Amino acid sequence: MTERVPVIAPQSRSELDWLKLERLRALLKTLLPANRFYAEKFARLPPEIESLESLANWPFTFKEELVESAALSGHPANLTWPVERYVRFHRTSGTHGRPLPVYDTADDWAWWLECWRVILDRAGVHAGDRVLLASSFGPYAFFWSAFEATIARGAMAIPTGGMPSVARLELARSLAATVLVATPSYALHLAEVAREEKIDTSGLPVRLVIVAGEPGGSIPSVRGRIAEAWAADVLDHAGATEVGPWGVGDLHGHGVEVIEPWFHPEFLSLETGKAAGPGELAELVLTTLGRVGAPVIRYRTGDLVRPRWPSDEEIAAGGRPWVRLEGGILGRTDDMLVVRGVNIFPGAIDDIVRSFPEVVEYRLTLTKSASLDMLKLEIEDHLEDPQRVARELQLRLGLRVDVATVPIGSLPRFEGKGRRVIDKRPNSEESP
Repeated sequence: MTERVPVIAPQSRSELDWLKLERLRALLKTLLPANRFYAEKFARLPPEIESLESLANWPFTFKEELVESAALSGHPANLTWPVERYVRFHRTSGTHGRPLPVYDTADDWAWWLECWRVILDRAGVHAGDRVLLASSFGPYAFFWSAFEATIARGAMAIPTGGMPSVARLELARSLAATVLVATPSYALHLAEVAREEKIDTSGLPVRLVIVAGEPGGSIPSVRGRIAEAWAADVLDHAGATEVGPWGVGDLHGHGVEVIEPWFHPEFLSLETGKAAGPGELAELVLTTLGRVGAPVIRYRTGDLVRPRWPSDEEIAAGGRPWVRLEGGILGRTDDMLVVRGVNIFPGAIDDIVRSFPEVVEYRLTLTKSASLDMLKLEIEDHLEDPQRVARELQLRLGLRVDVATVPIGSLPRFEGKGRRVIDKRPNSEESP
């Protein structure tokens, strides 16, 4: 395996940009012409990139083109080496379309673990911790990378693939797990099952919950409910199978930082399509700087964020020069709902509904009556008082929502990414 350069800590934006440019140049030197996908995509461009700013003139990479190519050939399009050199197979969830197969070499997997080292450092996970990974694993990279990063840290990794929730809780108790890794939805569901089984989660030794896969880890009400249910700190993490573990939050819930030594972010204004300014709603574009075997260059993630760059004063006071995404991932370009002329993100619905501690689960369905958008929210509510939720939705969203209670336990639960917003309006992707 080639020698890995560890994540270093540049002390300014200029030092960070220099590091990223050097890593990008080294990556491109290897890719061209070995990586046929990018050799063809960049054929009309100069072989040497002058600056990070000049990257804006390079073409984007879209998930759709990777998916379509993989469907035709059976292998990912963006491979640098012959298939025989790859040792890891993973696949995207397919939540927003067909699943995408993703391969990694041994070197690239070591890079994954370098990125995870940053996350575990931020979380304060150390040798001696016992980390319970609440997932069936499958082909999804999040839990596999967390599992192996935990072992590399010297902590105990506790897999729970295929176990029912009660068995996972018993394992957490019997092995005295100190860290739980789950999606936000499943962390809440596991706490719900514990209440039903008369298991006091606050009495378990879990001191930290690491969440990913959904925006919930940076949504105040969701984050608060997880912290309260487990009497634990909560750390948000962002990543994608085709990109890598690119983002890490903090224990105070101040959004998510891009791990910039290994990922170069760009931000496209949702209004203008050009580079976004601080605090502007934008689509996140990422370039991997250490994944040589299956890189993505200027990858349109579809994630909606609000970037904020640290000031010189903040960096001088000990802050990192990495860009911070206020509120984490706010939603996705393909999840944004336009309802009666109002833009709504599922995360905003989640934040409002989860602010009511008596509401266990919910589902929002959108339909159309004549020319009017109709919203129906079903909630499992111990108080059976839907009007208080309806009033809060109208106050914060400016929209009237029909809210109704349903029996506790009747709505779907999710181990992976939750799908609680169903759009049945004509011309929507989910309409029959």
